[in-house]
Amino acid sequence: MLLLQFSTSHYCRKARLALGYKQIPYRVENLTPGLHILKVKPLSGLTTLPVLLPERADLPSVVADSTQIFHFLDGYCSEPSLSIADHYLNAEVWALEDWLDESIGIAARFVYYEFRAGEGKAIDASLSSQLIIQTVRWQYGITPERVKLAASRLDCALEFLASRWQGEKYLVGDRPTAADLAAAALLSPLALIPHYRQNFPWVFDRITQIHQLCGEPLPPGLEER
Repeated sequence: MLLLQFSTSHYCRKARLALGYKQIPYRVENLTPGLHILKVKPLSGLTTLPVLLPERADLPSVVADSTQIFHFLDGYCSEPSLSIADHYLNAEVWALEDWLDESIGIAARFVYYEFRAGEGKAIDASLSSQLIIQTVRWQYGITPERVKLAASRLDCALEFLASRWQGEKYLVGDRPTAADLAAAALLSPLALIPHYRQNFPWVFDRITQIHQLCGEPLPPGLEER
């Protein structure tokens, strides 16, 4: 299988965690933001990554979107499952996965790129890095006002997750599911931001544990832990 990705994208990290959790061999192809559209749109009809190419005649030729990749992988390799057999608990798994995907992952992106363009610029002040950061900020309409709303959304999310995800807890049930992998990936950009590292250390303990479980290298900011 071939995963088309941005190397720094937390949504692409989400797909890698699922592939690693299921121990499915795969390769990656890193694309350049902006130019990626030339390759991705003819394949999927979309302009977003990740995109998974199963590369087998008996499988779909293209699976686009990290959530759809989760569902595809559960059908392709049933164990370990990203779902739960109980209907009601499983509905909760996928409701949380959707919330993390559509709200919290976007909020983390806004806060992260605001940080990287400001006080976190020294992490990589190279022209190429800053061009990518400014391209992403333009692409997603990242403004100070929208960043403020995103930070507020993250505060509410972390307060909610604190009661369910600290220590050895899983978000639903007694084992990892799609919700846990989504949380570990989509909150990972916050690891480079001192405010979150200092005030929510348990988040990064859980992110580390899930990455180790999935055999995925730790995100930037956690490598030295």
